[in-house]
Amino acid sequence: MFGDGRRHGGAREGRPNYTINGRAGLPNWDGQGNRQAAPNAEQIERGRYVVEIGGCNDCHTAGYAEAGGKAAESDRLKGDTLGYRGPWGTTYPTNLRLSIGKMTEDQWVKYAKTLMTRPPMPWFNIRAMTEADQRALYQYVKSLGQSGTAAPAFLPPDKAPKPPYIQWPGVK
Repeated sequence: MFGDGRRHGGAREGRPNYTINGRAGLPNWDGQGNRQAAPNAEQIERGRYVVEIGGCNDCHTAGYAEAGGKAAESDRLKGDTLGYRGPWGTTYPTNLRLSIGKMTEDQWVKYAKTLMTRPPMPWFNIRAMTEADQRALYQYVKSLGQSGTAAPAFLPPDKAPKPPYIQWPGVK
């Protein structure tokens, strides 16, 4: 079942839909001993939609805004080296494919419900999502596969970042 009560596609009434390596009938394990529901195309498409309307690609996909919202799916959500410098220091858009890829779906939902990050990440929007949308976002990101490199590390306010970066008001 989805978090909002809808059934996963293909499951018989009262029976969960499990797969292992795409083969029906066996549980799908996450490698950490946790049984995971098999993703389905509807849930992945919902996650793609949530990412799109949530503006995740705007920062987490390099060159997305400059290209008018066009980017190959293989290039999406890999983070960026463009820094955002403000009174909080300098932050960089995380490679979501690597960071979310290290979590189980349940770990991601728990993390998303308590998320609090530095600006300009609108963490409050992730927390406001329904659990069903958080799970769909997770399934979409997982469907992309782990790819790319980690974003640069956070820099405290007294450290000047290397270009490129966006300067926010209030930096002394």
